[in-house]
Amino acid sequence: MRTPLFQLDAFTTTRFAGNPAAVMPMDAFPADDVMRAVAAENNLSETAFLVPDGDDYRLRWFTPTVEVPLCGHATLASAAVVMERLEPGRRSVVFRTASGPLTVDRTDTGYRMDLPAHRSDRVEDPVGFAEALGAEPVEVWQNQANLLAVLDDAAVVRALTPDQGAVRALTPGQSGLVVTAPGDAGYDFVSRYFAPAKGIPEDPVTGGAHCTLTPYWAQRTGRSTFSAYQASPRGGTLTCTLVGDRVHLDGAVVFYLEGHAEV
Repeated sequence: MRTPLFQLDAFTTTRFAGNPAAVMPMDAFPADDVMRAVAAENNLSETAFLVPDGDDYRLRWFTPTVEVPLCGHATLASAAVVMERLEPGRRSVVFRTASGPLTVDRTDTGYRMDLPAHRSDRVEDPVGFAEALGAEPVEVWQNQANLLAVLDDAAVVRALTPDQGAVRALTPGQSGLVVTAPGDAGYDFVSRYFAPAKGIPEDPVTGGAHCTLTPYWAQRTGRSTFSAYQASPRGGTLTCTLVGDRVHLDGAVVFYLEGHAEV
């Protein structure tokens, strides 16, 4: 089967920054093992598979090793493919996903996603956590998706080199580790995201992690809107807004590659 293949950089206005994602529009989803194999072949943090569903689309996401229930940057990339290539001029799209319907709207500067907020509970530091992270956390929080480590210095977040094997042991299954601190360089907060249990040692810019970060920082500051920077080597920027039990994430997308794959 010959199918279109797009590769885009999400949460950036500059090519070769942000988070790369593959988007593959199809008439129907192939078997799960085929999608896993395709995602491994693409060898990006996420490959999005996109299937028409009336006026909407069904959307699934695979890392090189597993299917995940939510992926922000590949949803942003999928919206750009729909509105720039499949249906040029379209202003909004709804994706039917494992995390419910996700709406993405075009804005003057990019796209705005409407995603579920993931609120967290304060927990005791797991045994060996500081050694695994390479820094002493001020607080540790947890929800169904991730561990959240809060540090007090953005420079420490930027410089982290965690022990990936130890992080994997502390985040079993498909969960990951979000690390955050108050921002620098004009940002409200900075973060990084490590998910070796998903086959992703470090994700460059993570929409799903900001579904955890936004309600945390809203609770801590009493504010609802934030300018955020994910300080991976590629780096990326987002505007995050808490709206009830939803998070709105604004970001830009840059097309890198367009072609076809044989599946």
